[in-house]
Amino acid sequence: MDIRAIFVGLAFAFMWSSAFTSARIIVADASPLMALSARYLISGLLGVGIALALGQTWRLTKAQWRATIIFGFLQNAVYLGLNFVAMQTVQASLAAIIASTMPLLVGLAAWLFLGEKLKPLGIAGLVAGVIGVSIIMGARINGGVDMMGLLLCGIGVLALTVATLLVRGATSGGNFMMVVGLQMLVGCVTLSIATLLFETPHITPSWTLFAAFAYTCLVPGLLATVVWFWLVNRIGATRAATFHFLNPFFGVAVAGLLLSEPLGRQDILGVTIITFGILAVQIARQRPA
Repeated sequence: MDIRAIFVGLAFAFMWSSAFTSARIIVADASPLMALSARYLISGLLGVGIALALGQTWRLTKAQWRATIIFGFLQNAVYLGLNFVAMQTVQASLAAIIASTMPLLVGLAAWLFLGEKLKPLGIAGLVAGVIGVSIIMGARINGGVDMMGLLLCGIGVLALTVATLLVRGATSGGNFMMVVGLQMLVGCVTLSIATLLFETPHITPSWTLFAAFAYTCLVPGLLATVVWFWLVNRIGATRAATFHFLNPFFGVAVAGLLLSEPLGRQDILGVTIITFGILAVQIARQRPA
């Protein structure tokens, strides 16, 4: 792995993890489903516009359309929609930790249901992940965490896991930026319907809200996706996924720095264990060149 790929991977992990802090800021002053649907409208139109400027077309393969719809619904609408709702009562650091277990869940599901072989190192990583999550959940539940918010985060990461497994390799064939933009527009339409059905939209304008919304549209929403595709094309999906092991650390660090969210010793211990568990699973899933 070359030095450029390493720096890009670090940047991706930071951008992905910081999305939870910006989301926590947004939902403090705006209804979550409305805000997220607006974010997807802006990011999606920008993505499609960039794709057209790059010469990409709407003519996607059947596999790409399938990936666009599945990811648009499960990842953009269900996963992030539930996380936005949950972060009205759940801390950004906890939401980031739960979401960062996705590589562990993907590895476990691929091993149990898809027949993918997993080395002893990978099994040890899965066990470590369970231990780390148990340590953090035990501390947070004893501290009075909102159980409904916790449940929504859990369902969200399961939806993201299912989406990841269903569309593995389905985005190949070019037109990456167009696929990304259309995925976001699918999320926008789905969340707009959910807003009408389940939410009374409200917004309290402030410069903090504007800054957080602009950041989440442009950086985690668009730039991180572009960076991810570049990284996958550069070093491959499995090697790129190794950078997810940094998500628990970056997630709690950004939340602690910007939101002053407290971290106890059990949180730090759990994050450390999960981090090494994710790394172990990703290393174990890599195939020899």
